[in-house]
Amino acid sequence: MSKATNMLSILWLLRSGGRMTAQQLADELEIHIRTVYRCIDSLCASGVPIIADPGRSGGYRILETFSESPLLFDLDEQKALVHASTFAQEAGYPFQEALVRAIDKLKRYTNEKQLTRIERHLEGLSVIQTPAGEKEQERLRVLEEAAATGITVEMTYDKGKGAGPEARPFDPYGIVHWKGSWYTVGYCGLRREMRSFRTDRIIDLQMTDRRFGRPAAFSAKEFLMNQLLPDALASETLVLVRIRGHEHALEELGRHWLFGHAQTERGEGEAVYRLGLSSLLTYVPYFLLPYGRAISVVEPYELIEKLAEVSSGLADHYQAMKDQSKSRKG
Repeated sequence: MSKATNMLSILWLLRSGGRMTAQQLADELEIHIRTVYRCIDSLCASGVPIIADPGRSGGYRILETFSESPLLFDLDEQKALVHASTFAQEAGYPFQEALVRAIDKLKRYTNEKQLTRIERHLEGLSVIQTPAGEKEQERLRVLEEAAATGITVEMTYDKGKGAGPEARPFDPYGIVHWKGSWYTVGYCGLRREMRSFRTDRIIDLQMTDRRFGRPAAFSAKEFLMNQLLPDALASETLVLVRIRGHEHALEELGRHWLFGHAQTERGEGEAVYRLGLSSLLTYVPYFLLPYGRAISVVEPYELIEKLAEVSSGLADHYQAMKDQSKSRKG
């Protein structure tokens, strides 16, 4: 028998027969006792909680909670796993090799009908996204390991805008994937405050021998969203925004990174948001203009006025473009 078959046979015997010695396993499977030891080591390395009890009445056994848990996935669970792997790989998930091995293992231990179904579902789902490159994925692996084990890293970061790269000690509390980009959130030793950093701008990353403790109940996701959308989430600057329009347009608006977090009410043909006043007068009009006549802003007046101003400016811009093109042709 192959090693994989021996391992599954030992696993089955331990799950169904309780405690067994290495010799009993060898006799049952008609294999050498050294093969049993090697298979036990491999099972432990793969995460199976096998306990070795010493003494005359000892032997190998599996942790009771594990032996009661199912080891097989039904068809819908298999589909969900392969679809999740597709999303993860396209997002630049930093542990892709392990993910591929897991999916290959799932395929290996299915029958022909299940395998055909898995392959069909894999072909039926695609994700279009620019994934993280190899260097960024390696840094994500380091950051995830440092966050999990509480190890401070030495990070060289290029924040752009003409400034040179800066080295800083950094305590990573977590990594976050948002809008096609990866971020790391934690305590910056250079600025002596909580900060977030885009991982594609990290020039170098090295583990140190220093350790840190993450604050209880800290959420890297919430911190990042408050940094990226400060005026949209700050209670003292919120303004009521009421928009009416076609259902499809309102649904698409609800998926937008800003409006999706700010929506407070959703009725038939209408949605209500709470947004920062400064955002209404800067970038919000440019988010709404592509929806054209599919939506109408009911309130506030300041946003309607700004939309009219921006639209007028765009009309003048394209009219001038049209006039220039016509004069060149003439």
